[in-house]
Amino acid sequence: MKVIAFYLPQFHAIPENDKWWGKGFTEWVNVKKAKALFPNHYQPRVPLNDNYYNLLNPEVMKWQVELANKYGVYGFCFYHYWFSGKKLLEKPVEDFLTRKDLDTHFCLCWANESWTNTWANGSADIIMQQSYGGKIEWKQHFTYLLNYFNDDRYIKNDNKPLLIIYRPELIDCLEEMLSYWEDLARENGFDGIEYAYQNVSYYLSNKRNDNLFKYAIEYQPNWALALKNISSLQRMKKAFLLFIEKNFNINLREKLQVLSKLKSLDYVSLWNYILDTKPYTNYSVPCAFTDWDNTPRKGKRGLVVLNANPVDFEKFFLKLLHKAKEEYKQEMVFVFAWNEWAEGGYLEPDEKYGYGYLQAIKNSLAKLGDNK
Repeated sequence: MKVIAFYLPQFHAIPENDKWWGKGFTEWVNVKKAKALFPNHYQPRVPLNDNYYNLLNPEVMKWQVELANKYGVYGFCFYHYWFSGKKLLEKPVEDFLTRKDLDTHFCLCWANESWTNTWANGSADIIMQQSYGGKIEWKQHFTYLLNYFNDDRYIKNDNKPLLIIYRPELIDCLEEMLSYWEDLARENGFDGIEYAYQNVSYYLSNKRNDNLFKYAIEYQPNWALALKNISSLQRMKKAFLLFIEKNFNINLREKLQVLSKLKSLDYVSLWNYILDTKPYTNYSVPCAFTDWDNTPRKGKRGLVVLNANPVDFEKFFLKLLHKAKEEYKQEMVFVFAWNEWAEGGYLEPDEKYGYGYLQAIKNSLAKLGDNK
C-alpha cells in the first residue's frame, strides 16, 4: 500500500509573498499568530522543539524524507504552482529534484487556481491570475514537467507518470491540453500520462469528463464536508448553539461560522461517514485526513473539526487501508497532509502529540501486513 502525503512548499520567503503579505512571510506567520477561539480549541499549533523550519535549508527536506521513510510514508505529492510560465514556491521542489540522496517517491499536483486574498479578508481580489494559453504555453509547461517525469523517483504506473490537477473545471481547454500532453509524453518515451483530479468541485461540476482521468482522489475532509448528508442534524443546530453560548459565554455564531456550513464538526462522525460511504466513482482513490482547522488562515471565518487525535486516526486509517484494497481496489492512499500546518493537517511532529500521527501510519501498515 502506497501512502502518499500532500506537501505544501510555502515554508520559505519569496518576493511575491513579501509584497502581498509582508517581508519574510511564510506559512509559519499564520501558524504563529493563531488564537484559540473557544474553550479547548487547539490553537496555536507548535511544531516539536519549535521547529519552524525554512525549506531553503537543505537539511530540512533530508529530515522530512528520513521521517517519511521511517514511518512508512511512500512519498510526497508536491504542490506545483505554474501561471503561464510564471513559477511560485518552486525552489524546494526544484532542489529536491537535484538531490538524488533524498530517497523517496514523489509526484506533482498542479494547484491551478488563481491566487486571491480570500483567506486573509474574505474578498476574492486576484493577486496572481491563472491562464492557460494554447499549444505554445502547454508545451512550455510540459517541458518543465518533463524534468520531473524523467526522475526515477517520480511515481509512474505502466510507464505513465502520475499528474494531479487540483481543479480541472477551471481549465477551459482541458481536453485539448491533456491530449496534447499525452502526445508529448509518448514522444518522450512514456506510454502516456495518468491524470488525477483532487478537488470535490470537479466531481460536482457540470464540466466533469470521467474519460479524461485515471483517478479521482477523494481529498478529505473536503469531500466529506461537501457531500455529507447533514439534514438529520439540522434540528440540533439551534439547540447546540444555545448550549455553547449559555455555558461558555461565547457567541459561537460570531467566532466560527462553522455550524452554518457543516452542521457537524466531530472528527469521529466525519471519519465514520468516509468509511461508511461507497467510492463516489469507479476510479476513486481514498484519502485520509489527520485533522482540519484553518482558523490560522481565516480566523473567525474558519472551519474546525473537533476532537482529532492520533489514537482515533490510527483506528480509522487502518480501516481505510482495508477499504482501499477491498472496495476501491487501489494500492494508493493519499493523506492530508504532510505539512499543512495552517489548515491543521500535518503528519510532522508537534508539541502536543509528538510523532503520534506518523506512528499511527506505521502501526496501521504493520497491522495490514504491508509495511514496505
